[in-house]
Amino acid sequence: MVEIKEMPYSEKYDLVLGNIKLIDSDITTFVRKHLGDQALTEFNRTRETGVKPIPENAALEEKYETAYGNWIRATENAYSFVRAHMGEEGMKELECAQVEALKRDSAGPTLWLLRLIRTVSPSSAFKMTTKNMAYKLQWLTPYTVSELTQHKLVLDIPRCKILDFPGTDDICQIGCQGAYPVWVAEQFNVDMKFEPRGHSCKCTVTPMSG
Repeated sequence: MVEIKEMPYSEKYDLVLGNIKLIDSDITTFVRKHLGDQALTEFNRTRETGVKPIPENAALEEKYETAYGNWIRATENAYSFVRAHMGEEGMKELECAQVEALKRDSAGPTLWLLRLIRTVSPSSAFKMTTKNMAYKLQWLTPYTVSELTQHKLVLDIPRCKILDFPGTDDICQIGCQGAYPVWVAEQFNVDMKFEPRGHSCKCTVTPMSG
């Protein structure tokens, strides 16, 4: 097992709040574009179903857990609305829209520098990418890092936090297994594969060939 820096709850909380804003912005734009303002008004009436207030004076761990549950519910509400109104074809279009949103959110000087390093040393760029990935994904679910080299990253997820919530198959399949691999392939030139086994999962990241 590879030791990585443990992410504090303050950072996990900030990241989950950022992802709530991302899904809110993404789905608002998507629904208005594909279904119109009337459908957006309908969605806005149901988008916060099940969302709980975050206690102002709570410990950071409690704030994170509450916010995480809210992210799950907001994402599921969005997916359910699109599926009900647009079917499977709409879900595929939403997945593509999420990839573009992730790319916009992660663009910046760091990405430019990473691409510059890749032209000189692809293996160094890969190691930088996966080391950052191994740290940053901690907001999403607990895991151990069984391998982290210049050629491979392996995350072992004993019990996916997402799947502890009912009705989250779409988040697993469209978000994690769908949008994330396309995003990291296009933006970071890496290949991400998931091997789900019930509530557990193995995520393997390798350099793109060619």
